[in-house]
Amino acid sequence: MKSKEQNIDYTLFLIISGLILLGSVMVYSSSSAIAQDAVNQLGKKFSSHAFFLKRQVVWLVLAYVAMFTAMRINIEKVRRFIPIGLGISFVLLMVVFITPSIRGTHRWLSLGIVTLQPSEIFKYMLIFYLAHSLSQKGRTLDNLKLYRWPYGPIILSGIALIILEPDLGSVLVLGTTVIILLYLAGARLSHIAYSIGGSAVAVYLLVFVGGYNKSRVLAFFTWLTDPMQAPHQVKQSILSMANGGIMGTGLGDGILKQFFLPEPHTDFIFASIGEELGLWGLLLILGLFFGAIWRGMRIAIEQKDKFRFLLASGLILCLAVNACINIAVVLGLIPTTGLTLPFLSYGGSSLIVSAASVGLLLNLSRQRVRMTR
Repeated sequence: MKSKEQNIDYTLFLIISGLILLGSVMVYSSSSAIAQDAVNQLGKKFSSHAFFLKRQVVWLVLAYVAMFTAMRINIEKVRRFIPIGLGISFVLLMVVFITPSIRGTHRWLSLGIVTLQPSEIFKYMLIFYLAHSLSQKGRTLDNLKLYRWPYGPIILSGIALIILEPDLGSVLVLGTTVIILLYLAGARLSHIAYSIGGSAVAVYLLVFVGGYNKSRVLAFFTWLTDPMQAPHQVKQSILSMANGGIMGTGLGDGILKQFFLPEPHTDFIFASIGEELGLWGLLLILGLFFGAIWRGMRIAIEQKDKFRFLLASGLILCLAVNACINIAVVLGLIPTTGLTLPFLSYGGSSLIVSAASVGLLLNLSRQRVRMTR
């Protein structure tokens, strides 16, 4: 085996660029009716039918800046500042509770024209921290003391703050990613089983005793026995994709996006794509995500040390789990979570942070171990 400087993984770069550009097109198509109606009714809030597209283009530019910056940084030099970055992300998670709520939640920090979602930053800072800490010489997860300190308190504190926002989707993504990452780092299956079991008990108590999103969960179970009792979002999502059929209604010709399907350009953009581009459009999206996940896994496997392997694995896992949960919600397989679809949904924080994570993957792809005879 030998390690040498290589070109970045251009296949991954092209796949992600395809998702981002397709997402921008679909953001405009799925949001134009909403923006135009808002112009007519509210006047000052939105300036034109292209309001969301214009803002998405700004996010797109910033996303590529973040991607290229992450692609060029020296990861080994940045590594020493990981604990500081994790601490800052914790502070941001707490600051949201002293700021005005947005849509009844404390998920975002409003910075003028920019809205920041601290949970997105915390997810990736935690991945960076775990990769750094778990790769330390002599550190093994066979030592149960590490679960009591530092990993247990750090992970659980972050999850608790995100639950209080509330943001169930981010909790699911973070929890799933962390459990798989700990397994890849060498945690015993019995420890993983205890973690999953404990998480299941905690979720049960949180929902059915504490009442956290209880109505949403009960509505989901009701729908499983009687499809006509499905939540409004799920009904409209399924109708959107059914209306699209195999070939779709055509770009811009969707009907359900016009005030029937909630959040057609954010949480349910996958359904908007299904209506306008049909089954073939959905298969294209799934194929692009599968390709990105495959390339990310290849990059992780070919890393030269444990830190880089865990970092690459955590980055691609976070994106993959996020996409899977969003698509599962749109298909009505799990309760709604308020989670956007990476690279496709409208929004700044998710797009920029996701693009930065891909930039780190591309950075890691330059220094890979190759098998030689």
